Amino acid sequence: MAEKIQIIKNYPVTGMHCASCAARAEKYVNTLPGVKTATVNFASTSLQVEFLPRDITPSEMKQAVQSIGFDLIIDEVNSQELKEEARINYLKELRINMAGSAILSIPLFIIAMFFMNIAYANYIMMALATPVVFWFGRQFHLGAWKQIRHRTANMDTLVALSTGIAYIYSMLVTFFPGFFHSAGIHGHVYFEASAVIITFILLGKLLEERAKLNTSSALKKLIGLQPKTVIVIMAGGEQKEITVSQVLPGDILLVKPGNKIAVDGSVLSGSSFVDESTITGEPLAAEKSVESKVYAGTINQKGSFTFRADKVGEETVLAHIIKMVREAQGSKAPIQHLADKIAGVFVPVVMTIALISGGIWLISGVENSLTHALLALVTVLIIACPCALGLATPTAIMVGIGKGADNGILIKDAESLETAHKINAVVLDKTGTITVGRPTVDEMHWSTPAESVEKGKILMAIQNLSEHPLAEPTVRYLSAAGEKGDIKINKIESLTGKGVKAIIGDTVYFVGNRKLMDENNISVAEEFVSFANRNENEAKTVYYFSGPERVHAVVAVSDSIKESSVEAIKELHAMGIEVHMLTGDNKQTASVIASAAGIDSFRWSVLPQEKYDFIRELQKSGKIVAMAGDGINDSQALAQADVSIAMGKGSDIAIDVARMTIISSDLLKIPQAIKLSKLTVLTIKQNLFWAFIYNVISIPIAAGILYPFTGFLLNPMIAGAAMAMSSVSVVSNSLSLRLKKI
Repeated sequence: MAEKIQIIKNYPVTGMHCASCAARAEKYVNTLPGVKTATVNFASTSLQVEFLPRDITPSEMKQAVQSIGFDLIIDEVNSQELKEEARINYLKELRINMAGSAILSIPLFIIAMFFMNIAYANYIMMALATPVVFWFGRQFHLGAWKQIRHRTANMDTLVALSTGIAYIYSMLVTFFPGFFHSAGIHGHVYFEASAVIITFILLGKLLEERAKLNTSSALKKLIGLQPKTVIVIMAGGEQKEITVSQVLPGDILLVKPGNKIAVDGSVLSGSSFVDESTITGEPLAAEKSVESKVYAGTINQKGSFTFRADKVGEETVLAHIIKMVREAQGSKAPIQHLADKIAGVFVPVVMTIALISGGIWLISGVENSLTHALLALVTVLIIACPCALGLATPTAIMVGIGKGADNGILIKDAESLETAHKINAVVLDKTGTITVGRPTVDEMHWSTPAESVEKGKILMAIQNLSEHPLAEPTVRYLSAAGEKGDIKINKIESLTGKGVKAIIGDTVYFVGNRKLMDENNISVAEEFVSFANRNENEAKTVYYFSGPERVHAVVAVSDSIKESSVEAIKELHAMGIEVHMLTGDNKQTASVIASAAGIDSFRWSVLPQEKYDFIRELQKSGKIVAMAGDGINDSQALAQADVSIAMGKGSDIAIDVARMTIISSDLLKIPQAIKLSKLTVLTIKQNLFWAFIYNVISIPIAAGILYPFTGFLLNPMIAGAAMAMSSVSVVSNSLSLRLKKI
């Protein structure tokens, strides 16, 4: 039986007005057949769902979500544009409703406070309050009705009940004052309370939505990096402007000064400097010439060049970054689950507390007990705020992940961002992580300067045709020195494990190790022996270049340590974090690199399974381990680590497995990621603390717990303002994370 394929998608959700909405939608989608896991993020208004496409389709999920009062945008091509359009329209609607509500509420409040005794005051106030409650505040009543139809409740239910009860009570007092007087009840109206409460809540919603839009600014910035159109060079040399979506792999594109690069590719002609800071985080522009790689979203500077499109659409590096950031911002940190559980049961609990407090006031025997009962009921319903709890974690996570993306640190999920601050051991692969990962010629020692000029061309010509790994760095080195290597080679022969033999004209030349020299009785001068020994003791690879009788030059090649690696390791040590190095290289090379980089603990000749085992050893000893690597051989260890970090210039497999990617491959980004995690987790804890404290303190006060001791009863209008501001304060605290240095 064929294994069922599971896919993960991220769909925007519209129509959610509070954290309870998100909890309700998430719970419902998780019950659908074919859905493996689903998480709804209130801050990013998105559904991240893993499902079996054979058992359920996106259209069926959309219908299911619509049945509980929300909607799902499943048009993947335009989903973000449609989501943005929906949010902008909602923001526009909020502005209109808030403005209309405020215009009517201000005179209503003035009459209620200062002119209660004018003729027909109650009727005037009712006329002003009616459009506020039932038109400008209609979203709360419509939302509550949708929830009632599905036997659930959310924030809309609390607002609709509280303002509706206050309005209906006031209307009854206005039309039937005699009934209340005969019952000995002072018939005070609360039209101003119902209207002002809705105004405050609409204001809070407006500020909250604007703040939530700001939390996804990093994603919008990334999406905005890609140009809409490009210039393609046709077969006959004609230039034609087409949309980015029309570009195919293999197309030849022209990039002019100041243009954004639209897709990933390879330079064919021309040269320039390209600002890649948006992708790599590196401030200096990268030089581009023939065969250089260019990436979508980067900005060409002064020169013009043509390049071949290699990766287009969803395959570009930029598209992968956008996808990773979107999925990460939609994921949930473990710390959020407690808040979600509370938000899921919050509304029913608050409604119960409101009814109990109203009931206690009703039987308390105090004067105007019915009025007090009504006020307590309304105030408790108004002041309770699950939104602050629901927004506490996701807004901080969204801002943290966005800040990471701005700094060249791609974080794939919220759990990694939360866990990173606990790291106390970092394991680093050597090649490509601590070192550059590309051998370079450190030094080339010739017998005489004249011989370097004469024989340098021959060495370059031989290495141009050689397939040995050391040939390529030699060619780069000699090219930089101005050598052309345009000498005709009659014959070249690879000598396995030794080097190469080449014939130019009538002369035989050898390029290879000492064994090759000895076997062919090549004379090695003492100066060459001394040079070779010194460099081999520094863990460099040495090879010889000779004619038929004597050595002309000795070349020392090494994989040098990145400039930032030493500083990064110092920072990690200063943070109290152990640093270990693992390498498949020999002990001498490992020892030299570890010593130069400032690493105390290292292992050499390590196989991929042994890297994995070492990570497990550290974890068993109680360490929270981060692993950083760039190769396929690191993927097993990366998968095992608590926090896995891939170097952006490494293999695709390592990047796929890792939960974080350092785009620039700069190790200094690892301490930055840990600092970012600490700041994000601190922000989450602050948010949760204030959200919990707000509700724990405000709900009993709203119920009237202070009245027996101080005679204080909370005004429902103040309760409405406090509820609105609690959400805004949480989001604002999360946004302050953007200003903090990492």
